[in-house]
Amino acid sequence: MRIHREGTGILITSLAIFLAVNAVSWYLIPYEPFNIALTGISLFIYMLMVNFFRSPKRHFEGDVENMVIAPADGRVVVVEKVFEPDHFKEDRIMISIFMSPMNVHANWYPVEGTITRVEHKNGRFHKAWLPKASTENERSLVVIRTDDGTEVLVRQVAGAMARRIVTYAEVGEECVIDEHMGFIKFGSRVDVYLPLDAEVFVDLEQRTVGNETVLAKLK
Repeated sequence: MRIHREGTGILITSLAIFLAVNAVSWYLIPYEPFNIALTGISLFIYMLMVNFFRSPKRHFEGDVENMVIAPADGRVVVVEKVFEPDHFKEDRIMISIFMSPMNVHANWYPVEGTITRVEHKNGRFHKAWLPKASTENERSLVVIRTDDGTEVLVRQVAGAMARRIVTYAEVGEECVIDEHMGFIKFGSRVDVYLPLDAEVFVDLEQRTVGNETVLAKLK
């Protein structure tokens, strides 16, 4: 299992803490059932952390021209026309993918093109599946212009548990679908804003696989 670079430091530090706590417990507390339970709980929590920071290597096999690919693993919680207030300031089709703590939390670029805007906004930490999370929670905004001039906005949104959004995108860079756009730690969502004439291929509650599931096709 490959571990994402965002998890390396956390996993090493956590392992050291778990080992130290268990070593002290086994040395100072003579009650064996307690120590066995503590070791079991520590191992369970650590394996959950390892699972969270897993980073599967994926390569999109289809034609990428005009295609919008899921930027994250998770569940589609929104497919609707909404007013986008931060960049377009007009109606767009919004597709939102909610990531539970059990999902892979790496984020991929949904389209190929040139990054024209990157912005981080501080905010609150509502539950990520709530509609107001997109505009009130802490979030990062990335705008990508495809080769034909179409702009697609991707928003990484923090959730009630997620307290750190990592965005690798930089203005002026060329991006491709197979590259990681960023990472969100411990539960969150990713919103994609598309032109109104985009052809959408996903439905509410549908499960998505990052860098594999086709969300839509641009005209």
